Amino acid sequence: MRYFKYTLLFVLISGMKPCLSQNNNRSYGSTDFSIEAFGSATKGDYTPFWIAGNRYGTVPLDAGNGYLRVGTFHNRQAGKNIRWGAGLDVVASTPRYRHAYVQQLYVEAGYKWFNVTVGSKENYTSLWDKNLSSGDMVFSANARPMPEINIYTPQFTPFPGSNGVLQFRGNFAAGRSFDTDYLKQLKYENQPYIENVLWHHKSLHLRLLDPRNNFPLTATIGVRHHAQWGGVSTIPGEGVQPHSIKDFIRIIMGRSGGSDASMMAQVNVLGNHYGSYDLKLGYLTPRFDVHIYKQHFFDDMSGIELFNLPDGLYGIQVDISGSPFINKAVFEYIYTKNQSGPAHYILYDHSVYPGYGGGRDEYYNNEEYTTGVSYFNRSIGSPLITSPEYNRDGRIGFKNNRILAWHLGVDGYLSRQVAYRILVTNSEGWGTANRPFLKKTSDFTCAVKLSYCHPRLEGWLFSGEIAADRGSVYGNNSGAALSVRKTGVIKIWK
Repeated sequence: MRYFKYTLLFVLISGMKPCLSQNNNRSYGSTDFSIEAFGSATKGDYTPFWIAGNRYGTVPLDAGNGYLRVGTFHNRQAGKNIRWGAGLDVVASTPRYRHAYVQQLYVEAGYKWFNVTVGSKENYTSLWDKNLSSGDMVFSANARPMPEINIYTPQFTPFPGSNGVLQFRGNFAAGRSFDTDYLKQLKYENQPYIENVLWHHKSLHLRLLDPRNNFPLTATIGVRHHAQWGGVSTIPGEGVQPHSIKDFIRIIMGRSGGSDASMMAQVNVLGNHYGSYDLKLGYLTPRFDVHIYKQHFFDDMSGIELFNLPDGLYGIQVDISGSPFINKAVFEYIYTKNQSGPAHYILYDHSVYPGYGGGRDEYYNNEEYTTGVSYFNRSIGSPLITSPEYNRDGRIGFKNNRILAWHLGVDGYLSRQVAYRILVTNSEGWGTANRPFLKKTSDFTCAVKLSYCHPRLEGWLFSGEIAADRGSVYGNNSGAALSVRKTGVIKIWK
């Protein structure tokens, strides 16, 4: 901890003109490569939270780990409006189940504002900052990308006739999880779950923005919908779950199951559904931008109808132009204790028991899809709702989904070659409504990362970070990580 304090003090008192920047947008018309070596050393049971979290599942949770990652990405422009590409990204890591695996493998094609991707691709679509946010509650960068067919608009696109003021962005996707062998080696014999789960997700966001920068206000609203369905149950006699085209339409529409579905799916809806309403307001100036936002999470109809209104992700983001030190700052507050109330009942006496009666939403958990909103045991949504990978007793699902947390993220530059990032998070947990903790948990986690690129070493990026956890869920962990990354162009296509 002494070295952590010294580094944190150095970061806080230093300040120079920000000139180092990383551009991750690949231009169409080239074949690129990326090679990265990563290693970490930890004192404690787990890799510190912010070294492992929100990295698409590449950093193992077990203490003392490393990986080698190699990828190649091909992008071509075919005519004025047509483009296509492909990518292969392979990771070898330890300690981990099956040390070598494919992280990304995809082909894609696009026409104007329209894109189609087939395969697994790290495609971040959240409105919240990827590097500084604690994580989107519905679809973050915390877990590995899932193989899917995704039809989407990569960027906000102006509506015809709106002069660019009204813009839209959306997607429609269907995929399947491939973590069945991983779950089997965890030996869940006494805990039923569904293998080979099918997934569906879609979203639509609308944005008001003056493209001429004459009006400083901007607003974005949107909705996300995710669903788990299909698969094969490990419960003897249940077997294959409904997965026909008609069932897929039921999933898209959020309808109840047919006669071949379970009684629960016939009474409620087929599969496990969740999503969010997203709202973001911004004030834009030449010197700085300020955004405030709220992500309202819903897990069933009571959440859709806002009976869990206090719950969600609240945030403020400040972007500073020309600052000698701070580039961006994010502060977030996460609250998920309401869950539409303490009880869930459909038929009851309203005169005796007033209220909606649709509580105990059990965020990220489901009675049939017991692995919950996870992939390879990592939360697909916010990492602050503790991933099943942290369950020391080997239980399936999320044991801590009633939380209150605050989170701070800051990044900037120490020189033209050195960038920094600071993440600080404090969270409290009460377990779940069905299995509350006997004692409230409290966890504090923080991390400082420095990145360096030498002006004469084109494409090289050297990074180092130190992090620490203190608490009852993540444990007491202190550690450091180093990485070296090289990117370059194999061939430019004309």
